[in-house]
Amino acid sequence: MLTLKAAGLLDVDTGELRPGVLKIEGEHIVEVGGRPEGEVLDLGDLILLPGLMDMEVNLLMGGPGESAATGLMRDDPPLRMMRATQNARRTLRAGFTTVRNLGLFCRTGGYLLDVALMKAIDAGWIDGPRIVPAGHAITPHGGHLDPTMFGAFAPHTLQLTVEEGLANGVDEVRYAVRHQIKHGAQVIKMCGSGGTMSHTGPSGAQHYSDEEVRAITDEAHRRGLRVAAHTHGSSAVTHMVLGGVDCIEHGFMIDDDTINLLVERGTWLVATQALIDGMVTLSSADPKIQAKAAHDFPIARQSIRRAIEAGVRIAIGSDAPAIPHGKNGLEIITMVERGMTPLQAIQAATIVGADLIDVTDRGRLAPGLLADVIGVRGNPLEDIRVLSRVPFVMKGGKQFNY
Repeated sequence: MLTLKAAGLLDVDTGELRPGVLKIEGEHIVEVGGRPEGEVLDLGDLILLPGLMDMEVNLLMGGPGESAATGLMRDDPPLRMMRATQNARRTLRAGFTTVRNLGLFCRTGGYLLDVALMKAIDAGWIDGPRIVPAGHAITPHGGHLDPTMFGAFAPHTLQLTVEEGLANGVDEVRYAVRHQIKHGAQVIKMCGSGGTMSHTGPSGAQHYSDEEVRAITDEAHRRGLRVAAHTHGSSAVTHMVLGGVDCIEHGFMIDDDTINLLVERGTWLVATQALIDGMVTLSSADPKIQAKAAHDFPIARQSIRRAIEAGVRIAIGSDAPAIPHGKNGLEIITMVERGMTPLQAIQAATIVGADLIDVTDRGRLAPGLLADVIGVRGNPLEDIRVLSRVPFVMKGGKQFNY
């Protein structure tokens, strides 16, 4: 048995700070509190919390040496995988022990690189968080998640296949979803609308028809998977929710009626607010995109405040590498700045995230749960910024920091 001894332990349900004694056997917590037993690891003045969860990352994008301008043409799948190992390691060492990898949108020959990354981490070959992989994001031709749109490429240049998620019409979207599920996806990511960085059309324009949305959610739900949809505008978000989507990514421009619908249906929202502050200038971007950002971002800041007040189920998602891998904690800090209490933000990164991915074995420090534990210097309920610097990280009883 291993006992972690610290200055305190946070109950994320109640916000109560308890004596910092946590007993671990193998991969699981066996007791909270009591007298230390077995090997004792004295963590001094640290406060213990459950491992954090980021519900929107893309570990196969960004990171050391990637060029946004030429990466699609220069980076083959093996190179992306090697870079992803570094991104995964940084994410884990930042205190995030579980992530959803929400959709590849690059040429891979149909291989699901995030599934392979998950398997390598689970096997212990490399360090990284527990991954809930989406495989390839499902997007229409010219949609926001069609990478040839981002590059404004000429026709037929690096166009994706249906297996790689580029799907049009009911038959193709069903096949694309089935391909992801067959090869290991545990969640389906789809493109519900345009985005601020889209080169074509307004940010909130709905990309898939209602019939296509229902086909995607039907295929996923029959196989027991949830569906996340990149969606910005109120009308598009409403259509996604009514079409059966389980989680809205971003939701930057949602009005009160749409917020009320999210509450009524219990649909999750992953708000990705920190990237707004990080990308606010976009000085090197196309002037049209700069104009869209100037319009979209102030609305996004206000809409998330209203969503918090209304009680929308909000989970933490950084959209890394929109903010750098390893800086995921900035999203928690930003959500407090947007109106969450520190406890609400911590819950969004723990128990709400666990609910979103439909697991009961993590998200709290309690007997029988996985020993996914972090330690921070200071009380995060008094200073949420301590979550941006995590000196102690344990996943499944294995220590990675400290």
